[in-house]
Amino acid sequence: MSAVLDEVQLAVDVRELEVGGAEGPLAARLYLGSGAGAPAKRDTLVVFFHGGGFVAGDLQEADEFLRYLAQCDTSRAVLASNYTLATVKPFPAAVEDAHAVVLWATKHKAKLGWSGKKLVVAGIEAGANLAAVCALMARDRAAPKLAGQILIMPMLDPGLSTCSMRQMNECPEREKVTNVCAEAYRGYLPHAADRAHPYASPLRSTRLKNLPPALILSAEDDPLCDEAEQYGAKLINAGVRTTVRRMPPAPLAEPGGRNDCACKVHALGEIAIFLSALDR
Repeated sequence: MSAVLDEVQLAVDVRELEVGGAEGPLAARLYLGSGAGAPAKRDTLVVFFHGGGFVAGDLQEADEFLRYLAQCDTSRAVLASNYTLATVKPFPAAVEDAHAVVLWATKHKAKLGWSGKKLVVAGIEAGANLAAVCALMARDRAAPKLAGQILIMPMLDPGLSTCSMRQMNECPEREKVTNVCAEAYRGYLPHAADRAHPYASPLRSTRLKNLPPALILSAEDDPLCDEAEQYGAKLINAGVRTTVRRMPPAPLAEPGGRNDCACKVHALGEIAIFLSALDR
């Protein structure tokens, strides 16, 4: 893997920068595929939010995956941004940050090497929750215009009520994952009333029309898979063009294996197909 990663690092221009959050600057990282044929301005910008259950995580968590994502197609730029963790300030600080970041991106296209044509939000686990909420907020606030949303193993149900979260025997870490998610939500949503808010729990939203096309990815042994697929079904019923895929089990040989979720093969391929379809 190290040889492959070294090759990818050589093919991707990575820049550290600051973006505008809801209450101040946030650390961010820009990934641009380099090499012969790379355009001066990319037509697609993917804004990505990391996982960590709202209480942890940083830009390094998905760094390898985002290098691959940028390297796969030099017509896209990838911007990863931090957000306010619940240990600093709970809901709605993180979602307000996420929305502020995508607005910031539309105002700083030149700095990002982006033409401004297509803006896509993406994330994994807690970050996928923020991406889904960004789509809701962009619709409700009439800005910015999003071309798509990519939700990888999304956390969408603070109630942890789905069958896969409670009964998935195929996942040896199910009980641990359930406990971690419960603790994360306690930190992120300390006020019980917030758990029903659609910006905290997209799965509970009753207003899902007029959202951008969605790609929702889960894994066969992921306790979050039911809520991911239920959200996909609700989007489809609301008339949103949605692709839902369940990927093979995640490799768990190394710490953090769940976040690999077969991304280097399966997720990257699905994302490439999804982004290409946005051109049509």
